[in-house]
Amino acid sequence: MLGTIPFPEGMGGSVYFSYPDSNGVPVWQLLGFVTNGKPSAIFKISGLKSGEGSQHPFGAMNIARTPSVAQIGISVELLDSLAQQTPVGNAAVSSVDSFTQFTQKMLDNFYNFASSFALSQAQMTPNPSEMFIPANVVLKWYENFQRRLAQNPLFWKT
Repeated sequence: MLGTIPFPEGMGGSVYFSYPDSNGVPVWQLLGFVTNGKPSAIFKISGLKSGEGSQHPFGAMNIARTPSVAQIGISVELLDSLAQQTPVGNAAVSSVDSFTQFTQKMLDNFYNFASSFALSQAQMTPNPSEMFIPANVVLKWYENFQRRLAQNPLFWKT
């Protein structure tokens, strides 16, 4: 499972996430799967609903009840079986790579930060040693950067 040895031919791994319910019983939720053709995935778990589990292969395991231990389970199965499984609805695989996601979050953070200092012209106190950038210029840059990022995430390299 370290990525150095592939799955046996015709096999893949179902990826499960478990967080105990209010009684400390592990509740397993199918997130998705990995295969030799798709050796990694990022699953969003922030929207998972506690207490809503799915059928899983870990029932026979003797796992102690603990009120706050999250677990990840990988079940090696036939690819045909993986294709028939349905992950929980809120565990969608992120379709945005981590660089693009980081860049979008950074843009949002910068725009929100810069906007928090916005002043109207009436509120401004003249100070010859400070420069002011109109908020609409920052907004235009923000929108242009997002548009270019959506068209080509690597545009900044050229």
